[in-house]
Amino acid sequence: MAKLVGMMEEALRASGKRVTPQRRLILKALAEGGEHLDAAALYDRVRAYDSGVSLATIYRTLGVLTEMGLVEGHHLGSDQSRYEVVDSGPHYHFSCLRCGKVIEFTTPWVERIVRDLRERRGIDAVRTHLHISGYCAACHESDKAVSDYS
Repeated sequence: MAKLVGMMEEALRASGKRVTPQRRLILKALAEGGEHLDAAALYDRVRAYDSGVSLATIYRTLGVLTEMGLVEGHHLGSDQSRYEVVDSGPHYHFSCLRCGKVIEFTTPWVERIVRDLRERRGIDAVRTHLHISGYCAACHESDKAVSDYS
């Protein structure tokens, strides 16, 4: 985690941006959990370290980090963007419509589709994002149990 935060701090400095104590805490909060946090959850996490950080600072910093490509925002089954540190490798998301759980996964199939698009259509895909929504195993089993008793 410290290495990731250090790399993001260095990227900020290299682009002429300041690394303030508040930005450092936001970077730490984003890097430590590996979760997909919305701005409010990130705000709560950062305020556990420093109660003086404002929600406006969270939004401004997320904007800067997103613009720089260090953080991505995704709509994963909710109205609010959820943010994650940009990972070096491709990964995709499943979100549960009932409990909101987000599961990251990888699959070679998307890479095959991208390769096929390049070969057949000359498309140069720079970024891929796959989001599947449905019901996680626990919610699916819960629904199944309820319907079995009905």
